Amino acid sequence: MSETPTPSEPVDPNPEPSGTPPQEPPAPVAPAPVVTPKRQTRISWIWLIPLLAAAIGVSLLVKDWLRIGPVVTVSFESAEGLEVGQTKVRYKDVTIGVVKDIGVSEDRHRVLVHIELSHDGSSYITREGTRFWVVRPRLGVSGVSGLGTLLSGAYIAVDTARESDASKSAPKAKYDFVGLEKPPEITSDRPGRRFTLTSPDLGSLEIGSPIYFRRIQVGRVIGYDLDPKGQDVHIQIFIDAPNDRFVTNATRFWYVSGVNVSLNADGFVVQTGSLASVLAGGIAFASVEDEPNVKPSAADSVFPISATQGEAMAEPDGTPFRLDMVFEQSVRGLKVGAPVDFHGMDLGKVYDIDLEFNPKIKRFVVLVKTRLYPSRFGQAYQDLFTASEKEGYEGQALLGPLVKHGLRAQIRSANLLTGQQYIALDFFPNAPPVEFDSKAVPVVLPTIAGSFDHLQQQVSSIVTKLDAVPFDGISQDLRASLKSLTKLMNRLQTEVTPQATATLKAAQQSLGRVNSMLADDSPLNGNLEQTLRELGDAAKSLRALADYLQTHPSALLRGRAADVLPTNH
Repeated sequence: MSETPTPSEPVDPNPEPSGTPPQEPPAPVAPAPVVTPKRQTRISWIWLIPLLAAAIGVSLLVKDWLRIGPVVTVSFESAEGLEVGQTKVRYKDVTIGVVKDIGVSEDRHRVLVHIELSHDGSSYITREGTRFWVVRPRLGVSGVSGLGTLLSGAYIAVDTARESDASKSAPKAKYDFVGLEKPPEITSDRPGRRFTLTSPDLGSLEIGSPIYFRRIQVGRVIGYDLDPKGQDVHIQIFIDAPNDRFVTNATRFWYVSGVNVSLNADGFVVQTGSLASVLAGGIAFASVEDEPNVKPSAADSVFPISATQGEAMAEPDGTPFRLDMVFEQSVRGLKVGAPVDFHGMDLGKVYDIDLEFNPKIKRFVVLVKTRLYPSRFGQAYQDLFTASEKEGYEGQALLGPLVKHGLRAQIRSANLLTGQQYIALDFFPNAPPVEFDSKAVPVVLPTIAGSFDHLQQQVSSIVTKLDAVPFDGISQDLRASLKSLTKLMNRLQTEVTPQATATLKAAQQSLGRVNSMLADDSPLNGNLEQTLRELGDAAKSLRALADYLQTHPSALLRGRAADVLPTNH
């Protein structure tokens, strides 16, 4: 059995034939290495890096997708300052969205701004009552706003409705809005209450005009519009908390716009408000102290507004009634708004003046329409009104008895410098009786010619008399008298004046002689002094004689006694 060569002994592929001499054995050969291939991996570790980047990218995309909210559309008049992808949308200075697209509406009147909101802000933004506006640098009555946008650029601000307001609206989401062209004066979350004031006109008020209580600003005007009939203006105001509790059912409002100048018993009075109220108008309010049952007013209450504080704080005048007056004379100087006066008290105002033709007298007359407040008659009106309740007509009880006692309307002058006039109601006992229909609608009050008209008649009469004066004859006689006076003056100058001059010279010479006679060194003066001395000596002698006779009265009979010489002992 042949041996199988081991792998360690290689077999010669070409063995030598037998019989050949043996050869030297070959040198040993090293065994061939056995290579065992390793198991190769299918994925390289280098691919983990792009996979990790892709996972991060997907997570970011998912995160952004979860943060992205709905897209709302806001229309503005202009897209000034807005840029796609750059302009932010902020709520309370927190970014909640960005402008994704800007387009033009189909009617090409407005700009449609598409805003992509964040998911967190979509719940309270997409509902009724949300307001959008563009924040830019603005100069208004309340100050300068939006200065920060000079560096950062314009952005869109958002204001949402309060929870109480949102609960009243439908729960349906809203995605189309109309943007505000101006920022709102107040935000929805600002504490306070809104009220409405009614006025015949807006005056000098603007949005942002201040509202004062005891000269402290407590609110502002937030809007205004016309009533449905266009007769009044509704002014919306907002009073900040906690000052809104001072608005009660006894509160009165009035204008404090500009400068009020008045002249009364206290002198010349000038009243001004703050600089803001002078420039943009203002409103003030106060409460009547003696008003019973005072309680705070509810939000959105309506109040009338007066022109001045005096009118606002006065007692209510009640409902006025129309009273017409027909004047046949000129009413020049009587304007709409002129007062109707009764014994110095203002009872109403003139609101219309018309020219009409009276076919009975074939003349044009002036119809003056007034509004009279009967409650200003005081207790007398209350008594008459109680009596008229049975008759069912108020004017009959009020004006009927007064007209019978001579009540008439008369136009009088209010200011001689300006020519303004007013209507005065007064009693004229000597006025002729007239027919008065107190049940007519409207009531027409009888009138009487004014004192100014009488003055015009008197002036006309005086002018007529002056026209009858013969001024031509008087001027001729006066001219003849002046000629005679001129001749007399010439005669006096030519004849009397030389004689008077000579007389004055003679008188002057006589006065010179008298002066020389009365001089100190004149003989007359010396003789006069000597005579006076002798008279003085004679007076002394007589005084001595009188003294002697008084002591020796017997000397008149016996004569003077002999002198006795004294003897020496």
